[in-house]
Amino acid sequence: MKILVINSGSSSLKFQVIDSDTEQVLVKGLCERIGIDGVFTYKTDKVSIKEPVAMENHTQAVNTLLEALVDQEKGIIHDFSQIDVIGHRLVHGGEKFTGSVVVTDEVIQAMTECNDLAPLHNPANLVGVDACRKLMPDTLMVGVFDTAFNQTMEPKAYLYGLPYRYYEKYKIRRYGFHGISHKYVSQRAAEFMGRDPGEVKTIVCHLGNGASISAVKYGKVIDNSMGFTPLEGLVMGTRCGDVDPGALEFLAKKENLDFPQIMAILNQESGVLGISKNFSSDFRELKDAEIKYNEKAALAREIFAYKVAKYVGSYAAAMNGVDNIVFTAGVGENDSDIRQEICNYLEFLGITIDELKNREQGEAVKISEGTSKVNVLVIRTNEELEIAREAAEVARGVRGGV
Repeated sequence: MKILVINSGSSSLKFQVIDSDTEQVLVKGLCERIGIDGVFTYKTDKVSIKEPVAMENHTQAVNTLLEALVDQEKGIIHDFSQIDVIGHRLVHGGEKFTGSVVVTDEVIQAMTECNDLAPLHNPANLVGVDACRKLMPDTLMVGVFDTAFNQTMEPKAYLYGLPYRYYEKYKIRRYGFHGISHKYVSQRAAEFMGRDPGEVKTIVCHLGNGASISAVKYGKVIDNSMGFTPLEGLVMGTRCGDVDPGALEFLAKKENLDFPQIMAILNQESGVLGISKNFSSDFRELKDAEIKYNEKAALAREIFAYKVAKYVGSYAAAMNGVDNIVFTAGVGENDSDIRQEICNYLEFLGITIDELKNREQGEAVKISEGTSKVNVLVIRTNEELEIAREAAEVARGVRGGV
């Protein structure tokens, strides 16, 4: 079964075609700067292209990638009928979706009702869905929600200390994000250690420019560091993470700021960028600067590691123990110094790190020593593969196991 995976943003559209039987990536690429000047990237095992292509909207972007797929020289299929399913990454499904579903008019309407919860993501996702429906109306489409895996959280974890009526009226609660990555990585960790996901307690540290941590107990999320929006939780690249709301009122009065201006600061000017005095939101650049004795760059990385360790410790308590701690995403997979610094706080859990293993690169690596009471792993996340797996599973259910 050939699955076209689509991840649509406001001015970009990432795509892959995956053979669900072999899980081989047949092609991957990116349509970027849609509506601006347009750049198209397309890669197979035989072809690598990056070229300017005029794409005024997402429909034209989808048309560009579809034309490439059937092109005689660079294509991988003869006609569109060879794409069995399109799997769409959809960010916010609210409480309406606890798993992946066939995209229907009713699903689109329900997602549209969640636009207020994810104004930067859901409308962009829906534009990608609409473009695909126009160009491939007979192809089965599956929505895979970033919030769905987190919907196993209980009220004690997802409710805020606000009047309950606001939850009833507006569904103000913690939703958690990066669920597609957390699901893939937690299951891959169990598989790597030769265990059933339903038998282990795993903490997944998805650490990138956007960062979140999940507590996955026996295959189900019991907590996630992100909340009503992706702003809550860890200090991130440009997002502030947890902050006292009272400080925002104080700041608004002192700086004469309205709420949109406050939100812009919290989302775009804060995190390690703000702490480093606007030096960088890129952890690699901060690391280089730290080596050169840039105190604020060093402080930003120190605060980030400290916050991660605090969440890991609290989630170990929430699950009454932990079997696996897993690092993933850009920073988690590639920054061995950050991993070491985080784990230095966790010696109380009986964790010891193998310094040589911690420097290794690979799809899945165990970096803890054999005597460590908790397995510490580094696993390369693969959200596209997880989307393809879920799309294929839904498709088999629709078609009676075919």
